[in-house]
Order: sequence, then structure tokens, then C-alpha cells
Amino acid sequence: MLWAGRMRLRTFGILLVLVHTSAACEFGPFPYSVTGIVCRMTKPAALLLNQETAQVIQAAFRNAKFPNITGERSMRLLGKVAYGLTNIQVNDLSIEQSEVELKENDAIHIAIKNVTAFFKGTLTYGYAGGWFLHLFHSVDFEIESSIDLQINIKLMCQKDQVAADASDCYLTFHKLMLHLQGDKEPGWLKQLFVDFISFTLKLVLKSEVCNEINSLAQVLADFVHDLAENFVQDEDISVDISLASVPLIKANYLESHHKGLVLYKNYSDVFSDSVFSPSLLTESRMLYFWLSEHILSSLASAAFLDKRLVLTIRGEKLQALFEMEDTEAQRKAVQMIFQGTSYNNSVAKVWSLAHPQISLQPEGTVVKSLVAVEVSIFPTGEEPLMVLYMEKEITVTIQAAYAEKKLILHPLDSRSVLWSLVGFIAPFSPCLRAAQRGSLQPLGTFLPSFFLPFRIEFKVFKCTADPSGNDPSIRNFLQTMISVVGIPEVISRIEQALTSLMNSKGLHLFEIRNPEIITRKGYVIVQLDFSFPNHLLLDFLEKRL
Repeated sequence: MLWAGRMRLRTFGILLVLVHTSAACEFGPFPYSVTGIVCRMTKPAALLLNQETAQVIQAAFRNAKFPNITGERSMRLLGKVAYGLTNIQVNDLSIEQSEVELKENDAIHIAIKNVTAFFKGTLTYGYAGGWFLHLFHSVDFEIESSIDLQINIKLMCQKDQVAADASDCYLTFHKLMLHLQGDKEPGWLKQLFVDFISFTLKLVLKSEVCNEINSLAQVLADFVHDLAENFVQDEDISVDISLASVPLIKANYLESHHKGLVLYKNYSDVFSDSVFSPSLLTESRMLYFWLSEHILSSLASAAFLDKRLVLTIRGEKLQALFEMEDTEAQRKAVQMIFQGTSYNNSVAKVWSLAHPQISLQPEGTVVKSLVAVEVSIFPTGEEPLMVLYMEKEITVTIQAAYAEKKLILHPLDSRSVLWSLVGFIAPFSPCLRAAQRGSLQPLGTFLPSFFLPFRIEFKVFKCTADPSGNDPSIRNFLQTMISVVGIPEVISRIEQALTSLMNSKGLHLFEIRNPEIITRKGYVIVQLDFSFPNHLLLDFLEKRL
């Protein structure tokens, strides 16, 4: 029986190897050249996550499906003694210590010591022979065990994503005691089953527990992948996080490299000149993300193609912008532009005329775009009339930070506005998409920054109130409006929208410490320390198991 079981396990192992081989990924000769996103987790982060290992191991023990154990043995005087252990399940479990070590170019080694596990079930036995009658008995039992567990987790690529192989798993039993119900059975019977069943029981426990740990490791890897994939997807726009190379295990960190190609309908993204090098990241922080500027530019282009870079503002939203202050210049400009038409019968439209361009420099993120602004009025009983049209090439440099669970954006170039940045953010922000549809009033205050930057130089400026373009009052008013409420309001609303977006992805559940957003020529690095919210793991285990 045991021989047959071992053959089945060997056959399964061979099939598993074949499956792994067939699912292996193929990479080009220069994988770094197509790397758009890199994630590096250092050893301090691994040590932190190892604190949650006990919960995973407990879940593996409790979720393991232990098969019934049956057998028989010939005994002098008693004849054949048949037995069966059924309904085996974990009754109690405790873990004293867990350690983790990163074995370079090999595996994540986890050593779990002094696992005390109690199993319970039902023992059925019968014996016949000689002058004995056929007798069959059933008694509840409890197994007390003390176990050390060694797991070597290898990281590989399967179906273009990170896969975890924890099949290299060993259980060492320091104690395995069988207690029959009330210990009322004959001593020789108890000793018989302890000696005879012990070896078989160890094999079964090792097989089932290790299989469950291996399965759970892959489920966790898939869960992390799904979370990351969801984080970089919104409707038709997403980012391909397929692996660009095999995951790395170094003595002080784990690292994965991803393609980072933007996916949008028929939009084809090509990337083969990445500047990534492992030397660009250090090992002093717990978690690092490296992103190429190509990703940001491609996201902005996808948003442009998806016609998301359009903003329509009317009614009270328009009024709040143009009546920021009650001055003679303001009243004159409003009268000249709207010609006595109410804000409810007026509409402003802002849109991008070309693919926005984003470049990353040491001083910050530089956003450049050509935008248009159109204001139309609808006088009662008359045909609609366009009263203002402008085109402007806009450039702005932004520095970003994250503190107190909020994103902070700081413009360095006072000449500019942020329409291109909004265009980049919009694909991932339901709030901004709602603003584009005119259903979110506060975001109407984006309008001033789209109208005119500081010290602007128009590509096109047409206004029915100033057909010759010689009256500077309107331009001066718009520029003042931008300086007073436009730029600050834009920054505030973008910060709120992005913070809300990140929170909707669960970022606020993590205790992020001392995050830094560092831009360099061609790439950006996000580096941080964190605390792991253990209730997330508990929720995951409850839902998945």
C-alpha cells in the first residue's frame, strides 16, 4: 500500500515538473532593455512579512485534507489486526518561532521551529484468530505532535507572472504520541498502534501539509499579481505587468522586472530602450519601485486617444471661477466675455489637441501639451455664440511627495498649468472622469489653470469682445484668476483625486513610513518602509480557503 502511494507521489512529481517546464517563460537576450517597472523588496521587508508566516502555516494545517489511513498486521495469538484512522483534523496548533533567509540565486528559506499540533479523529480496529471471536471497536483518538518545518520557496516565471514553488518542504517530528479516548484501552493495544501507525502517519502528515503549503504559496503569489494588475487598470486602459525576466533572489533582496507596456484597444506600445540597471536601486529601504518615463508618456497618450482629456464646465462651476473677486476689472472682463448671458446659459470646454509628453528629470516631472479652451454662450432666443477660443503650448515641472496618507504635488515652474498632468491622471481617477462629464462640481475649478498660465504666450487667441486683440484687460484678468485660484485649486483637486484613487486600491490600509519620490533623467524611484496590516492577510485566508 505504501509502495503504491509512493509511486503515485513520484508520478505526480514528474507531471508537476513537466507542467512547470511547459509553462516556463521565454525572454530575450537583453531583458533589462524591455523593463518598464521594477519591484525590489529588501531583507527587512522579508523579515517583517515573515512575522505573518505563523498565520499562513496555521491555515495550511487547518485547510489540509487528511486522508483516511487503513492497514492491517498479523500478530501472534491475535491473528490479523486491522485498523483505520478516519476524520483526521487539526484540533489545536501553535508555532513558537519562524526564521527567514534569502539564499542567493536559490530560494527563500523559511525555518519554522517547535510547531505543536494536536490532531483528532476516530480509530477503528478489529482482530480475529485463535480462540478469539471477531471483535471490532471504535474509539476517538488524539495525536500530539511536535514538529520542525523547513520550506525552500523558489521564485519562477509561469504564464508571464511570478510563481512560487514551495514543494521543497520537510517536516521533522520530535514527538508523535497517540492518545486513545480516556486511555482506557489495553496498554498493549495502544503501544501496538503507536509503533505501527507512527511511520505511516508521518508520511501522510508531511505529504498533505507540504502540498497545502505549496498550494497556498501559489495562491498568495496569484493574489499579489491580481492586486498589482488591478492597481494599474482602469476600464480600457491598463499596464502590462508581465515579467521581463526571471525573478531574482539575492542575499539582501528580492527583485522582479516587468514590461510595463500600456495597453489600450488598438494602441500599440513599443519599448526597447530602458535605462534600468540594478545599481540604480539601493538596499537601505524596505520597498522600491522603479518606473520608466515611457510608461507615464504612454499613459498620457492612451488617455488622449480615449478622449478623456476633455473637460466641460457650466453653470455654478463657471461662476465660481470668474467671480473669485469683486473688482471693477473682474466685472468688466466678465461683461465683455459673457455679454450679459448668465452662467447657466454658458459653457466652457477644455481639451488637449495633441498627445501630451511627459519626461522625468532630476528637478521633477516635466509635462508638455498643446491645449485648447473654448467658451460659448447661449443667449435666449438666439443662436449659440463662441466668445473665446485659445490655444497654448503648456509646460510645467512638478515635484511629488506622499505624507499622512495623502499625495502632495508642488509645481516648480510658475509659468505653467497642469492640464497635461490631469490628462495623465484621468485614466485612473473616477473623480476626474466624473468632472469631465460635469457631474462633480468642485473639480470645475480646474478651469482657470487651463485658460491661461502665468506670463503666457498664446498660440491662438480669439475673443469676440476684443477682435483686434489690442485690449489687454481680458488677458490680464484671466492671468490674475490663474495666479490667485487656478494653480492652487488645480493642485488641491489633483491631490484629493489621486489620494482617493490610491485609497480605493487599499493603499491607506498600509502604514507607509518616510516615502520618497525621486525623479531622475528617464525614470522615477519610489522608496519607502512600511508596516503590514495583518488583518488583510486574515481576510485573504478567510476568503480564499
